Amino acid sequence: MLHDRLLVSAESEAGERRSGGGIVIPATVSIGRRLAWAKVVAVGAGVRTVKVDDRVLYDPADRAEVEVRNKDYVLLRERDLHAVAAERLSDGNTGLYL
Repeated sequence: MLHDRLLVSAESEAGERRSGGGIVIPATVSIGRRLAWAKVVAVGAGVRTVKVDDRVLYDPADRAEVEVRNKDYVLLRERDLHAVAAERLSDGNTGLYL
């Protein structure tokens, strides 16, 4: 990866979903601009706050897809991220950067 680029594996939302109240939402329902979570697979040398295996929140409309070894990935810039959820933080921290 070059510069401030991230290679992430998008979490799929195939099939039905369930709301917080238990209502089933069919897969055919279109939801307006909804952010998506993905797992970081690789980072460029210029990336400062994100490490491999972190989960990141991004806008699916601002993504570029790429296929590597028959698997689909998303290519993002670090500045296009909305949040980072990291397991590596010490106790007492939320693990979520906004």
